[in-house]
Amino acid sequence: MIAIGGGGYVPARILRSFLKQPGSPNIPIQAIGLSLYEQLPSTHPSSSSTPGEVEQPGTKVTRTQWLDLTSLGEMENLVGKRILIVDEVDDTRTTLEYAVKELEKDVEIARKKLGYEGEPTKFSIFVLHNKNKEKKGRLPEDMLDENRYLAARTVEDVWICYPWEAADIDEHDEMARKQPTAGNI
Repeated sequence: MIAIGGGGYVPARILRSFLKQPGSPNIPIQAIGLSLYEQLPSTHPSSSSTPGEVEQPGTKVTRTQWLDLTSLGEMENLVGKRILIVDEVDDTRTTLEYAVKELEKDVEIARKKLGYEGEPTKFSIFVLHNKNKEKKGRLPEDMLDENRYLAARTVEDVWICYPWEAADIDEHDEMARKQPTAGNI
């Protein structure tokens, strides 16, 4: 499993608990960090936990953390396996497209270095929320055709505040209770 940080860490850890088979070892979780959102000045001070700033989708994916490509052991764990990429939300699909393309390239390089000729690595995606809107990013057709893209829920294009992102969890919970759609997301 590969979690896209920071939002994919908590869902990946929860999924691991549910996917683990009795008597089997824990499913390893690798982490990559990708950022598409950027802090922009805000005209509405209460729109973010950081006064005067609001997060907006950017135009470029930035790697903040990546797999150690020099460690063949780490890459060997990915070659010829079924890998689940986990994130919290599919908004523009830009980060998911980037993650899949870059991981496919890196695994192919590792496959050649290892001389591996067995089953190909198959990537799948799980997100908690898919925003119901036109996407900028594209996923491989075979991934979509083979139902290797899964979203727990498809929601309207609204800002989702996850509890693990809250600076003040009590304030987060109070605001969530006041939202008319909080139970639907």
